[in-house]
Amino acid sequence: MTLPVIKALLLDMDGVLWRGDEPIGDVPTLLERIVQRGMQYAFVTNNATRTVEQYQEKFRHYGAEVAPEHIHTSARVTAKMLSKQYPDGGRVFIIGERGLQTALAERGFLQAESDCLAVVVGLDRELTYAKLRQAALLIQAGAAFIGTNPDGNLPSPEGKVPGAGSILAALQTATGVAPTVIGKPQPALLHSALEQLGVPPELALMAGDRLDTDVQAGYNAGCRTALLLSGVATRAQAEAWQPQPDFIEPDLASLLDTLT
Repeated sequence: MTLPVIKALLLDMDGVLWRGDEPIGDVPTLLERIVQRGMQYAFVTNNATRTVEQYQEKFRHYGAEVAPEHIHTSARVTAKMLSKQYPDGGRVFIIGERGLQTALAERGFLQAESDCLAVVVGLDRELTYAKLRQAALLIQAGAAFIGTNPDGNLPSPEGKVPGAGSILAALQTATGVAPTVIGKPQPALLHSALEQLGVPPELALMAGDRLDTDVQAGYNAGCRTALLLSGVATRAQAEAWQPQPDFIEPDLASLLDTLT
């Protein structure tokens, strides 16, 4: 059976276009190659600490101009999902950084300490016991418990360090309440990007460097998947993963060669 042509690429960023502050290939050229092949693209990231504008600035640093509507962060999609439930915004307790705070504020959700509609949790590198305590009390009082992403850890030069998922686990242990998680591997982030592009999932390919988030999210969203070996996962891990990625490639440039 001939597979449908791929009309859109959904791309993670760290480990795909750059690693830390180092680009993986020539970013503007890679984006131009996608367009030349008749495909659209959007970026989907679990990172809720950066604003869309900060990502735009990072792309500019590598010589590429990217429209804000093509950047889908877990913070932005969390705020979008919350606004569907509470169209007028309201009071929320936020554990998170600028990216999450800004995305929520744009939808009318402002930080509060009491009478909160929801506790919204992302990575917070200034986390304190006082924040955890207040969040736990609000969740027990009935506030919705929402997580931007489930990443239990993040890579660093020294080793793995706690991610947003570690904070969610602490609050779940304290309260007995499981969070509603928005980011990958849940499909909401990808579906938001596909809705903006006007492309159905079966005509899209999700490409990233993590199996448990990127590849699994692509599968959950109904997209084809590609594991790129330019970041976290190894070929051996990819070949042992179920369901198997549709493509296993060294990097994005190699994937584009394969798709030609």
